[in-house]
Amino acid sequence: MSRVGSDAHLALAIMNDQSHYQSDLPGPLGWIDTLISKFEAFALAAGVLLMALNTCVNVVARFVFGEGLFFSGEINRILIILITFAGMGYAARHGRHIRMSALYDLLPKLGRKIVMTAIVILTAGVMYFLAYLSFEYVMSTYERGRILPALGFPIWWIYIWVPMGFAVTGVQYTMTAIKNLTADDVYLSTGVTDGYSNDS
Repeated sequence: MSRVGSDAHLALAIMNDQSHYQSDLPGPLGWIDTLISKFEAFALAAGVLLMALNTCVNVVARFVFGEGLFFSGEINRILIILITFAGMGYAARHGRHIRMSALYDLLPKLGRKIVMTAIVILTAGVMYFLAYLSFEYVMSTYERGRILPALGFPIWWIYIWVPMGFAVTGVQYTMTAIKNLTADDVYLSTGVTDGYSNDS
C-alpha cells in the first residue's frame, strides 16, 4: 500500500506541475505546446497509477489465488515505455533533465547563455535523429507482424511512443534554443530560467 501511496503522490505532483505550466510561445505554437503538455501530464500520471495498481493486483492474486495475472508483465512493459518516453518531453519542458554543470557554473551569464544554446541545439539534433531511428524500428516491427503473446495485439503499438517521445523532446529543445536566442535570460526550457541570482 505504501507503493500505491507514493505513486499517487507522484501522480499528484505531475498534475500540480501541469496546472502551473503556461506556455510562453506565441499564437498557435503556444496552444499546441499547452495541449501537448496536458497530454504528457495525463499520460504520466495515469501510467504511474496504473502501473502501481497493476503490480498490487498481481501481488494480491499471487498470494490469494496462488497464481499471478498472466498479462501483468506485459501491461507493466507497456506502461514503462509510455512513462519513459512521455516523461522525456515533460522533463525537457520543465527543465528537469540531469545536467553536468561544474564548469558551466563558473561561466558569466553570456558564457552560460552561449553554452546552453549550443547544448539544446545539439540535444535537439540528437533527439530528432533518435526519433528517425526509432520510427524505422517501429516500421520494421510493424512489417514483421509480431504480437504480444498474452494480450494478443501488435507489438508496434507499444513502441509508437518511442519516436513520439523523441520528436516531442526534440521540439522542446528547439523551442528552448529559440528562447535563449531571443530572450535576455538563460533558459533551461521555454518556461524555466537558469535561476542564478549573481549574474555578472
